[in-house]
Amino acid sequence: MKNKTATPSSSEELSPYRHFSRSEWAALRADTPLTLTIDDLEKLQSMNDPISVEEVIAIYLPLSRLLALYVAATQGLFKATQRFLGAEDGKMPYIIGIAGSVAVGKSTTARVLKALLSRWPNTPKVELVTTDGFLHPNSVLDREGLMDRKGFPDSYDGTSLLRFLSDLKAGKRNVQAPVYSHLLYDVLPGETIAVDRPDILIVEGLNVLLPNKPGKDIPFVSDFFDFSVYLDAPEDDLERWYVSRFMKLRETAFRDPRSYFRKYADLNDQEAERTACDIWRRINLRNLHENILPTRARASLVLTKGQNHKIEKVALRKL
Repeated sequence: MKNKTATPSSSEELSPYRHFSRSEWAALRADTPLTLTIDDLEKLQSMNDPISVEEVIAIYLPLSRLLALYVAATQGLFKATQRFLGAEDGKMPYIIGIAGSVAVGKSTTARVLKALLSRWPNTPKVELVTTDGFLHPNSVLDREGLMDRKGFPDSYDGTSLLRFLSDLKAGKRNVQAPVYSHLLYDVLPGETIAVDRPDILIVEGLNVLLPNKPGKDIPFVSDFFDFSVYLDAPEDDLERWYVSRFMKLRETAFRDPRSYFRKYADLNDQEAERTACDIWRRINLRNLHENILPTRARASLVLTKGQNHKIEKVALRKL
């Protein structure tokens, strides 16, 4: 009797991702040393996005180990290609994209990864750029009626962002990126930061994995990524985290006379919570449904958070 050929028996086997529980992923740390202190973490975390040493050890050390291996392999391939061509092209950065909803914790993830990756010997120079700087200025958004769509794809200067990434991948030096002020809620006129041939560039933003619209034969942002991370969480948790952050900002940054959101500082608790929920559901949740969540399947790695911000599941795309 002939043995029957085994066939996939679950969606797991058919998935383009390998799925890990928190403990399974943590075991992949191997002997990677922890190079961040508690003081370091306090400086890196964003408001209302707590991160513990245990979280760094369980999730981010294995990820930094994986990325260090990927970067080393890419660097080796680049050098082999240079030898083959007899070329001396400028160094090109390994670019990592980080996407996900408002309030999911992208900023903290980006900063922790930057700190960890900069401690690997083959990637001492790691830079971080957010796509906030590539938003159109408020004056343009006001004129075009787009202020309530801030963070949606059409609120960004996509041409400038693509030029920035293209120049970096071409090996150009001192490529300029615009600067955004969260206090003023606007791009700062004439202010830029220079990104000069880093080993790794981390690009963090809501819509960085969004593909182009059909019929547009131009590159899109994720074409320039070597690796991408999508931070995921249940919608109820995202709304709760957003409202909680809004309430804390009402007692802190919103009270600054220069703050764009100064008008919310004197709301009572009920009014503030009602306002935060309205902003979340009218703008951020809509953007999540229409633009951000559909890009999750394009990520190299999906990190799924639970109620307390701890990452509970990891999905790594199969090569």
